[in-house]
Amino acid sequence: MPDNLADNLADDRQDKFKDECGVFAIYGHPEAANLAYLGLYALQHRGQESAGIASSDGREIYCHKAMGQLELSGDRMSYVFASETCAFDLIDAVYMNDVEPGEMVIVGPKGLSRERYAPSHSRAYCAFEHVYFARPDSLVFGRSVQQSREILGRLLHREHPTNADVVVPVPDSGVAAALGYAAESGIPFRQALIRNHYVGRTFIEPSQAIRDFGVKLKLNPIRHLLEGKSVVLVDDSIVRGTTSRKIVRMVRNAGAREVHLRISCPPTISPCFYGVDTPNKNELIAANNTVDEIRRYVEADSIGYLSHESLRIAVADTKDQYCYACYTGDYPTDLIHIQELMGAKANR
Repeated sequence: MPDNLADNLADDRQDKFKDECGVFAIYGHPEAANLAYLGLYALQHRGQESAGIASSDGREIYCHKAMGQLELSGDRMSYVFASETCAFDLIDAVYMNDVEPGEMVIVGPKGLSRERYAPSHSRAYCAFEHVYFARPDSLVFGRSVQQSREILGRLLHREHPTNADVVVPVPDSGVAAALGYAAESGIPFRQALIRNHYVGRTFIEPSQAIRDFGVKLKLNPIRHLLEGKSVVLVDDSIVRGTTSRKIVRMVRNAGAREVHLRISCPPTISPCFYGVDTPNKNELIAANNTVDEIRRYVEADSIGYLSHESLRIAVADTKDQYCYACYTGDYPTDLIHIQELMGAKANR
C-alpha cells in the first residue's frame, strides 16, 4: 500500500481511464470569454488537472492557463462548439449537429462555412464515451448517454442475474447502469455509497499511513442500507482493480452479507492510443487474469462483465461505427509502431 494519503489518492485516480479532451469554443458573442469559462466548467468531468482559455477581440489573443480546477464564482456570468452537449445547456445554446470526421467548420464575420479537408472514411466512435467519459445528461454521437447506460444495466442483468436484496451503484458513473439493472431485475435501487464531491481539492496529509484512506475520503457507505444484505454493486469498468477491491471491502465492512460485482462493459484488455490516458497492458487486470482470478482479487462473491455484443446493442451500433479496441485489441487504424507505443506506456 502507498505510505501516505497523497499516494493513496493518486493510486485511486489512476484506476480509471482519463480522457484528455474537454473542448469548448464560441464565436460572435460579446461575452464569449465568460461563456467559454462556463462551458469549460461544465466539462471538467473530462479532466480537471488543468484548464486554459484563449480569447480574442479581433486584434489580440489573450490567454490564461493554469493547473487545477476552474472555480465558479458569483460575479462571473450563439456559434458554439463543445466536447459534449451538457456544456450547451449551461449557456442556453441549442445543439444542431456534430462536426463530421474529416470536416472543418469555419466561423468568421461572414458566418459559418463547412469544408472537407480529408475524404470520408469509416467511423470509429469511442464506445467508452457512453460507458464512462461523458456526463449522462449529454448527447454523444447523436445518442443520449443516459439512455445508453440504462440499457447497459438492463442487458447486464439479463446476462448476469443474481438473487440479491439491493442494487447499489458506485457513484457517479455507475448510477445510470445500476438504475437499468434494478429496473430489469426488480431488485430495489439504493444509493448506499455517498460520494464526496470535494475530493481533489486541498487536503491535509496525515503523518502516517491510513489504509484505504483514499477511497474512504471519496466514498462513505450508509450502513443501514447494507447491513445484512446481499448487494449487487454496479460499476462502469475495472482498470487495475485496486479501487474495486477497496470498494468491495468497504461494502463488506459496512455489514453486507454478500457482494456481487457487476461491470457495465466488457473486460478492458488493451490500452488506447487515441488521446485517452490509459495504463499499459501489464497494468490492466483483465489483460493478465481470468474473470475468476479478478473476482478473487477484488474479493467479490461473484463478478459479471457485460458482453461485447450487448455493448454494441446499448450504443445502437448497427453500422459498425464504434471503436472497441480497449476491449478487443483490434484498433481501427494501422499502428505501425505499436510495439514502440506499448513500450513507451510501460516505461512512463
